[in-house]
Amino acid sequence: MKTTIKLLLTCLLLGTASCEEMVEVDMSNNQLGTQQVFADAQTAYAALSGLYSDLRTQSLLSGNNFGTGALLGSYADELDCYFNDLNGYEAIASNTQLPTNSVIQTVWNNTYRQIYAANAIIAGAENAVGLSQADRDQVIGEALTVRSMLYFNLQQLFGAVPYTRSTDYELNRSLTKTASAAVLSNLEADLSHAIGLLTDAYRDASRIYPNRKVAEVVLLKVYMSQQRYSEAEQVALQILQSPDYQFQPDINQVFNYTGSHILWQIKPQYTGDSTQEASFYYFDNAPPSAYALSENLIAAFEPGDLRRSLWVADVTVGGQQYYRPFKYKNLSGSNTTEYSVVFRLEEVYLLLAEALAMQNRVSDALPYLNATRLRAGLTALEPANPTALLDAILQEKRCEFFTEQGIRFTDLKRNGRLGQLSMVKPNWEPHKSVWPYPQNELLLNPNLAPQNENY
Repeated sequence: MKTTIKLLLTCLLLGTASCEEMVEVDMSNNQLGTQQVFADAQTAYAALSGLYSDLRTQSLLSGNNFGTGALLGSYADELDCYFNDLNGYEAIASNTQLPTNSVIQTVWNNTYRQIYAANAIIAGAENAVGLSQADRDQVIGEALTVRSMLYFNLQQLFGAVPYTRSTDYELNRSLTKTASAAVLSNLEADLSHAIGLLTDAYRDASRIYPNRKVAEVVLLKVYMSQQRYSEAEQVALQILQSPDYQFQPDINQVFNYTGSHILWQIKPQYTGDSTQEASFYYFDNAPPSAYALSENLIAAFEPGDLRRSLWVADVTVGGQQYYRPFKYKNLSGSNTTEYSVVFRLEEVYLLLAEALAMQNRVSDALPYLNATRLRAGLTALEPANPTALLDAILQEKRCEFFTEQGIRFTDLKRNGRLGQLSMVKPNWEPHKSVWPYPQNELLLNPNLAPQNENY
C-alpha cells in the first residue's frame, strides 16, 4: 500500500469509508512522524472513530456482505447464496473459490487497510506528546484489540498471513508470510499488552468500544485455537466472574443493545438506522437476492426451540419456502433498540464448556452448555462422555450463533470437523479449510508465495 501515516489518519478523521485513493499516493518519506497528528486526545479518538466507521461498513466484523457472518455462514452450512456472480460470493458459497475471486481480494484489501490504520493509530499514540497516559493507554489498547481481531480472522481464513506492526511502506510492500502458529503467538502477546493497558470500564456506556474484557474474549479465542484449554478456562472464568455482565434470561432481549450480556457491539451510523444485519438479510415479497438460511440449518433445530420461531422468519414466494435470519427485527427509521453484536456472554459460556470438555470435565461443563438451551425452551442435556458433550456444544452453538461472526466455521475448523461439510456441500475438499491468497497480491509481492496448497 502506497500511503503515509498522515494520509491514512486523515482519511480516518474524515470518516471516509473506502479511501481508495490511498493506494495511489507515492511516498517521499517512509518514516514520517505522527506526533503532530495526535496533539490532543480529541484528535486521537477521532482517528479511532474513523476506524470503527470502517469496521461497521466494510470489514470482517460487519453485519453485511463483507462480514464473516455472511461469508463464512455461506461457506459452511448456514446460508444459501442467491448472488449471481460466478467469481465472487456464489463461488465462496459453493466452495469453488479461485485465487482470482474478487470477494477474496476485497476481504484482503479491506482487512489490511484496517490493520494499517490500527498500526498508524498505535504509532501516533505512542509518539504523541499531547496525550495523557490514561488516554494513550486507552487509544493503544483499543487499536491493539481491533487489530488482533482482524489478524485472527485473517489467520482463520488464510492460515499463514503477513503480520506487521509497521506503517513503513517499503517494509510492508515486501512482507513474507508469518506461519499460522506464529500469528497466534503474536496475537497472544498483543492481547496481553492490550489487557494491561485497558480497564474494565467502557469508554461509552453502550459498549461500542472495546474494554479489557473484549481483549480477553479475543485472547480466549486465540487460546482455544492453540488448544490451550486450561488457560482458556481461566480467561473465560475471569470474564464470567465480572459483575459487569449477566446472562440474559429473556430470549426476546438477546439483541437489545442495553443488555448486560453484551461485551462489544457496533452502533448504526445514524439514529434510527437499522443494523447492517436487519437490512442486508431482509426480503419479504420477493425471493432473496443475497442469502437465506439453509434447509440444513433449519432441520438442525429441535422441536420447540424458541430460536426457530423467534429468530427465523418463514417467507413464501411463488410457492417456494425461504427462511430469513430474523435476529435483528427493526428496519431503518424504526430502530431504537438494536446495535450489531460482535461479542456476547453466551459465546463465552459455550467456549468455556468446550474448554472443560477437552479437559474431560463433563459435569463442570453442563451449566454452560444448558444455559442457552433452557432459555430457548429446551430441556437440559447430560452427555455421558466428553465426545458426546462436544457434539452437543457444537450443535448448540449452531442454533445459537447462526450468521454471527463466522462462529460455525471456526468451531468446525478448531475441532477438526470441517470434513462434515462434505455431507451437504458437494464441492468441499480438505484443502478448502483455508482460502487461496489473492492472485494480484502474489503478483505484486512474490514474497507471499507459495500459494495455499491445491489452489
